[in-house]
Amino acid sequence: MDGTQNLKGAVSAPFYLPQGDECAVFRAAYENCLPVLLKGPTGCGKTRFVAHMAAELGRPLYTVACHDDLSASDLIGRYLLKGGETVWVDGPLTRAVREGAICYLDEVVEARKDVTVVLHPLTDDRRILPIDRTSEELEAAPGFMLVASYNPGYQNILKTLKPSTRQRFVSLEFTFPRPEHEIPVVARESGLSEDRVKPLVRLAGKLRAMKGQDLEEGVSTRLVIYAATLIAQGMPVERAILAAMIEPLTDDADTKRGLLDLVQAVFG
Repeated sequence: MDGTQNLKGAVSAPFYLPQGDECAVFRAAYENCLPVLLKGPTGCGKTRFVAHMAAELGRPLYTVACHDDLSASDLIGRYLLKGGETVWVDGPLTRAVREGAICYLDEVVEARKDVTVVLHPLTDDRRILPIDRTSEELEAAPGFMLVASYNPGYQNILKTLKPSTRQRFVSLEFTFPRPEHEIPVVARESGLSEDRVKPLVRLAGKLRAMKGQDLEEGVSTRLVIYAATLIAQGMPVERAILAAMIEPLTDDADTKRGLLDLVQAVFG
C-alpha cells in the first residue's frame, strides 16, 4: 500500500542519539502495552527514533505516512478483485495487530477523521480492532504497539487531535537536538567532519529562531544533513546551503536574500 513500509527480520538498529530518557520511556510503554504519541517539528528525528526502537525491541514495523485522503479502510483493509474473485486484503494496521508488530502513523492528524475513531479501541485496555466488513473483532497479538506522531506547530483548529484522543497515549515531546548532539549526528550521517559541521548547525539555530517571523518552520536536522552531504561531496558551501537549507524553507525572493545575508554573517 502506498505510504506503508514493512520492515521484518533481524536488522541492526538505525543510528539514533538519545536526547534524554525517550528510549527508556518508549521501552516501558512497549512492555506495558501502552500506545505512544510523539510530538515535535518536522525533521527532528521522530521517524528515525521509531525505527531505532522497533529494531532494538526486535519487532516488525509498519510505517504509514498519513495524508488528507487516508481513510480508516486504508488502514484496516478492503475487499479487492483478484483473479475474478473478491478477496479481503488486510491493511497495515490490521497486519500489525495480527502479527504483534509496531504500527507507526506519521502525522496522524493529516488523516481523515474516521481514522481516530478506529484507533480508540486499540488505545485502551481492550486492545481490539473491530473489522465491520468481515465481522471480525481482532485482539491485538502480543508485541503489538501503536505509535503516532504529529507536529503541533503546523496544526490549526481544523487539524488537531482532540483531548479525548491525546489522553489515550503516553506522549513524548521532541525538539531539535542541542548543538552538542546535533553536530555528531550530522557528521555521522553526512561524512563531513565535525569542524565543518559546526557552522552549519550554528546557522540552523539562527534559522530556527526565525520561525513565526520570516519563516513558517525552522530548518530540520534532515536538511542540515542534506547540506553537509552536498558539501562533503565537493559542492561549494554557499550553493549547498542554498539548495538544502534555504530553498526548502521559502519561495519568497526577499526572504531568501535575507537568509543568504545571514549565511554570510555566519560563514564570513
